[in-house]
Amino acid sequence: MDHPRDEIVRTLKAAKNVLVATHIHPDGDALGSQIALGNILRSLGKNVFLYGEDQVSHLYRFLPGSAQIETLLPALNGFDCAVALDCGDCNRLGAAMDPLLAVHPFVVIDHHLGHREFGDLRWIDPDRGSTGEMVYDLAEALGAELSFEAAYCLYAAIVSDTGSFRYSSTSADTFRIASELLRKGVKPAEVSGKLFDNFTLKRLNLMRMVLDSLQLYAADRLAIIAAPREVFVKTGTTQADAETFINYPRSLNTVMVAVFLKETEKGLVSVSLRSKGTDYDVAQVAAVFGGGGHRNAAGFKLPDTSIGEVQEKLLAELLPMVTR
Repeated sequence: MDHPRDEIVRTLKAAKNVLVATHIHPDGDALGSQIALGNILRSLGKNVFLYGEDQVSHLYRFLPGSAQIETLLPALNGFDCAVALDCGDCNRLGAAMDPLLAVHPFVVIDHHLGHREFGDLRWIDPDRGSTGEMVYDLAEALGAELSFEAAYCLYAAIVSDTGSFRYSSTSADTFRIASELLRKGVKPAEVSGKLFDNFTLKRLNLMRMVLDSLQLYAADRLAIIAAPREVFVKTGTTQADAETFINYPRSLNTVMVAVFLKETEKGLVSVSLRSKGTDYDVAQVAAVFGGGGHRNAAGFKLPDTSIGEVQEKLLAELLPMVTR
């Protein structure tokens, strides 16, 4: 029986014009995978269009090739196929979802446990620590020689989504691929510096205000931080500046589950969930609210609500989990 990747490989080999997209508010794995795949396909003589709903966040503009991501869709009837990377739900394609999904075949490559199937060809592997690892495998299957730029982007993708190789999704295969990327000349200290030592004073002020909201429950096993819209306005920052803040309450030695509540627009609350170990499946909690993700990292969004209302609903789900 064919591997799910095999038909995707055949499709990409036959294609001349390929559109590559990822989810809205892309993180390091999404952007690194997208830019790297674009680089890989171009090396095989393909015409590639990289689409993103928004301009690349300043946090990720260091990725070589990030300037190639376009925010305006071209006429889509000229594409032989489209690829969505790291996107667990078609709604996360954003405002351009319908025209994007009208491109056939529509290829989906993702590693989220709660993936909601969409597209024509799917390769979903929840056992992988990042989509970047899957793109590396795809490059091998395509017979592509990785450039330094593609290797750099894939290494950044893997480091981002494995929490610097700390999360349970990290495998021997993760390290094997990382090793091969280093052989291409990627310097781990440089990439980690760009990813993690990149605070502006505004972002540091935002973090100070968000961490000041810390609340602990259930003998300090559950931690919640929050960012209402006002803190972004007050500090002159954006939602992207708060991307890694969930790691701080999670880092408390007593905490088993950490929650970050962000009011991204008036009445729209975005929730990030993180947990430790195998006993706390936050993907199941996210699913209750229409979201998804991995056992130890998940999220969802709720419209027409407030941070306080969402927190109350979450406590009803999480307190039994962390006290049993």
